[in-house]
Amino acid sequence: MPSARRASGLNSLSSLVYSTDAGRVCPGCGQAVAECRCAALAAAAARPAGDGVVRVSRETKGRGGKAVTLVRGVPLDDAELTALAKELKAACGSGGTVKDGVIEVQGDHVATLVQRLSGRGWTVKRAGG
Repeated sequence: MPSARRASGLNSLSSLVYSTDAGRVCPGCGQAVAECRCAALAAAAARPAGDGVVRVSRETKGRGGKAVTLVRGVPLDDAELTALAKELKAACGSGGTVKDGVIEVQGDHVATLVQRLSGRGWTVKRAGG
């Protein structure tokens, strides 16, 4: 019977992550993410509060030498963060995206973004080298 125990142990460790029928699946309840109402998904989606300081940094790691300006710690929800990113990208005249609560603007625009964000009343610091 050891093989039956081992098989049941492996089944308890495996879980469905994606289904072609429903898309992403909640790890807590097994329902589709769009239909999930459990606390496991809400806890995974919540961002930490942070210390109230917006940090702007320049990064090239993992991007083939291309510079990207990162803005972290902005105290806004996802919709407002996307709107702010659109405004900042337009001010810099470049592209970018929002990933996991971090605004990425293509190119080295640290000075421009620090000026824009401090004009909104936030405490802004230039981070990194």
